[in-house]
Amino acid sequence: MPKFLKDKLTAEYPDNPRAVYGTMNKIGAMHGNKETAKGRAMERKHESDMVKVVSHARKAPTKSNRSDSHPGMRYR
Repeated sequence: MPKFLKDKLTAEYPDNPRAVYGTMNKIGAMHGNKETAKGRAMERKHESDMVKVVSHARKAPTKSNRSDSHPGMRYR
């Protein structure tokens, strides 16, 4: 089951597991208690998006030149 979706729905409906699973069934991420291909695809896409966000956040800052920081301005 798409864990990210379950966590998000559980936070939204903390005391109503029927709403969580009913929503996942309705959008097609699950069929009964089985995960569908759509649900697996959603999980893969979420994981790949998270990897991109984490890898982007971990890049070391680069030193900027004066000309790079304001490309339209000339420095004397």
